[in-house]
Amino acid sequence: TIKEEEMGEPDILDEIVEQKRLEVTLRREETPLLELQKLISRQEPPLDFAGALRGAGVKLIAEVKKASPSRGLLCPDFDPTSLAKTYAENGAAAISVLTETPHFEGTIEHLWAIKSSFKGQGPPVLRKDFLFHPFQIYESRAYGADALLLIAAILSPSELSELLALSRYHGMECLVEVHDEEELGMALGGGAEVIGINNRDLRTFAVDMETTRRLKSLIPPDKVVVAESGINTREDAMKLQEWGVDAILVGEALITAPDIGAKVRELA
Repeated sequence: TIKEEEMGEPDILDEIVEQKRLEVTLRREETPLLELQKLISRQEPPLDFAGALRGAGVKLIAEVKKASPSRGLLCPDFDPTSLAKTYAENGAAAISVLTETPHFEGTIEHLWAIKSSFKGQGPPVLRKDFLFHPFQIYESRAYGADALLLIAAILSPSELSELLALSRYHGMECLVEVHDEEELGMALGGGAEVIGINNRDLRTFAVDMETTRRLKSLIPPDKVVVAESGINTREDAMKLQEWGVDAILVGEALITAPDIGAKVRELA
């Protein structure tokens, strides 16, 4: 059942996580951990995600995303590897791959296909999903992820610390996503090095760019800061650069652009 917030909005996040828990239970039954560990042993070492986002200017994490709960199908003729190639060739610093199925129509096979197509030459690839179980960390590395997203809103402080440590043990950095002061405190307390500030409230899907400006001022200067959601134009990117953001994560504005390569160059 979908929980109802006081404002009457369905709590989309709780619904997604509930479904994800069922999916993870099934995947754990289908794929023994030993099998994932064998796959991991055959992978090339992960690329440096945090390093790719540091340096002058605002770096672009370009997202491979077929659909979204708020806008439905974004890309009818979706080809993940072709899309990732276009992103890389036009200057994206990293690629984010949405692997959640019912709401975003992604799969972990998209991640594997993209990583394989780069043959070790492309930018780092981030797995973006609703991750809360150690199994998903092993799975991410087994399918070639260089980095992964951890959403503070769906984790306890101890879960966040555990998943960060397990990811780093496998050489993967985490983009720890926050959207308020409490979640930011949890991310910093857990030792996050790359912090994503989501301008979209995951419970209502409302977007407010001021979230980035407010939270950025509370983050130590040695951390990598990524702004997420509501970024559509070069002007948006420039404003975020003025606020001291290191990188932007953009999906919908790229995928729905008439010329995707040109849009990447505009934002990268």
